[in-house]
Amino acid sequence: QARACERAGARAGRPQLLASAMNGSKETTVNPFFLALSRFRQRRYDECLDICTELLEKNARDQAVWFLKCRALTCKQWMDDVEIDEEGVADLLMDENAVAQAPRPGTSLNRPHTKLDGESGGPSQVVRPVSASGRPLSGFARPGTNRPTTSSAGRDITTAMQGNRPGTSRPLTSMGRLVRLGTASMQHQDGGEFIRLESLDLHKYAQRPAIAKALCDYMLYYARNPRKALELASEATQAADFKDWWWKARLGKAYYQLGLLRDAEKQFKSSLKDEEMISTHLELSKVYLRLDQPNAALDQYGRAGDKFAGDTHILLGLARTYDMLNALLRGVQFYKRVLQYDTVNAEAIACLASHHFYTDQPELALRFYRRLLQNGVVNAELWNNMGLCCFYSGQYDLTLSCFERALMLADDDNMADVWYNIGQVAIGVGDLGLAYQAFKIAVSVDPNHAESYSNLGVLELRKGNVEQAQAHFHTAMRLGPHLFEPAFNGGLLAFKLGEFQESFELATKALEAYPDHIESKELIKQLKSHFSSL
Repeated sequence: QARACERAGARAGRPQLLASAMNGSKETTVNPFFLALSRFRQRRYDECLDICTELLEKNARDQAVWFLKCRALTCKQWMDDVEIDEEGVADLLMDENAVAQAPRPGTSLNRPHTKLDGESGGPSQVVRPVSASGRPLSGFARPGTNRPTTSSAGRDITTAMQGNRPGTSRPLTSMGRLVRLGTASMQHQDGGEFIRLESLDLHKYAQRPAIAKALCDYMLYYARNPRKALELASEATQAADFKDWWWKARLGKAYYQLGLLRDAEKQFKSSLKDEEMISTHLELSKVYLRLDQPNAALDQYGRAGDKFAGDTHILLGLARTYDMLNALLRGVQFYKRVLQYDTVNAEAIACLASHHFYTDQPELALRFYRRLLQNGVVNAELWNNMGLCCFYSGQYDLTLSCFERALMLADDDNMADVWYNIGQVAIGVGDLGLAYQAFKIAVSVDPNHAESYSNLGVLELRKGNVEQAQAHFHTAMRLGPHLFEPAFNGGLLAFKLGEFQESFELATKALEAYPDHIESKELIKQLKSHFSSL
């Protein structure tokens, strides 16, 4: 009974003690390290870093706080580099990887116009426009898709720094955006760098896997120092007796960032022997694509798809590679499979919408674009495409309202494309005055918009301004060497003016851009018969 009374008294007395503590001036504080850890889990990295910095000022040897700050810095600057693959100027000009000068059809990314016999690639270039690299537009913008790739035709020291809009879209410097992000992020650190990588004893850190892995990611994603990461990964791989797949994958990533692609391939393969991971498969496929071996990349994606059935990253990789090879119908099959597993995947929806639009099914394309709108995607490109779909499907009342919204959301990067498409719609309804004004506005927003210059040349020719039309055609050819329309239009005009030699040269240039263009072949045939009669 005495014990029962004591327990009851203790229980009854606790609220009184808490109440007295609350009524007094005493305040309870949270452990700052626990608070920093909580902020880290909530992805509020700036607050976490501030707390860790204060704790390290009090005790610079606190390993737990050091580890947490290292992870917070890494996660703050982390990016999914499997998706980002941009080639810098050094990669464009100093590519030492041997590439066949005359690869077999369908085996090289540098010659997307060549296809295997009997393989249908979808709409022709007359219907579906191509990017600067010669590949058909896929409906979804990805890094490097609008710029010629390594070893492609015409890429030398005079054109390496030239993009679609000089000063805004030039190729990146060595290591691309990684160097820029690293240097910009370090400048915000009070007192200099958090970790001085040059003074670290990497052999000692390699014996402690947890700290070594955090440090390796810090070197790759924050400090942007793949050389130091390579040294640490080599030491740690030896310490793990060459049996840890994670370190081999990091070795491959470091080799890839340094441009040592064959060494990266060996490390990724060795990592896959120890443990098959989706990210390792994707990075190995990226190595093959950089080596211009798309068929090897497709085989790797296929093996990964057998192991990890239904993974959308692998299916998207297959679809993108087929797009690069100009095998568009095969790519469409994989985009459809992606939507079976992920019904809101923006890339698959956009690419399928683009495919249906260019295969003369604007109603189906409009349904896909409306699906994107329902998913919360609101930008100028989407409203522009919906306006085109409404126009070609006969819903003229909705066309102008879609273009108005596109113009409201457009900026300097895409305003010219919106006005160009408004000009195309104006030509479709027969209002050539509006079309002329739209193309003029397009070239005023973007002076390097080659397609608008080509159409302005045609409209000037209808007005009878021959010299102005010739000037527009030559400007379009200079700004868009991948387009065949201005070369053919200029050649046809030269033929009618009696300038047969210039006409032959321009028609040949048009065939270089689009080898299957029937009208250019007919023009060259007439010119050859004329030359033979002379």
